Amino acid sequence: MTGLKCLVGVVFLLALCGKTVVRGGFGGFERSLRELRVVPRAYLRPVAVLVVAGEAGVVLALAVPGRATAVVGFGLATALLLVFTTGIARGLRRGSRTPCRCFGASTTPLGPHHLLRNLLLAVLAVLGATTTVVAAPDGHPAGALVAAAAGLVLGALAATLDELLALFQPMTPQRR
Repeated sequence: MTGLKCLVGVVFLLALCGKTVVRGGFGGFERSLRELRVVPRAYLRPVAVLVVAGEAGVVLALAVPGRATAVVGFGLATALLLVFTTGIARGLRRGSRTPCRCFGASTTPLGPHHLLRNLLLAVLAVLGATTTVVAAPDGHPAGALVAAAAGLVLGALAATLDELLALFQPMTPQRR
């Protein structure tokens, strides 16, 4: 449970920071929503604010000790990830090539790997909620510490998926 809380929590924390702490992050996110054409123009700002508030809610709920808050955090994370996945899928079906602004500035266009990442994270959030409800609390403190470290690393890797995939792309004249 601790590992999943850290994994999902760090992904949402990095997404929140990418939109609020990074200069131009929120504006870039709002522009990407416009370019995806999944939200009516009149609702772009309120939807962008709701997304940021939802991400903050996930981070807070997963950071606060307790089973109930963890279940709320995992549930909110699952709902947000499924909404993000649906929005990205609709945008891709319409031919949108807008960059992913999930974690701040990026030039990587949204693609199927973003759908896969979000679905995998949603599955992990559901698993986190389920294990929080049915499993015993984490046992040994050392085990919880190892699980937390693994969750933080895996969450950071999920948040930097675009950069990791770029490492394995063939070099083009533009990238040299």
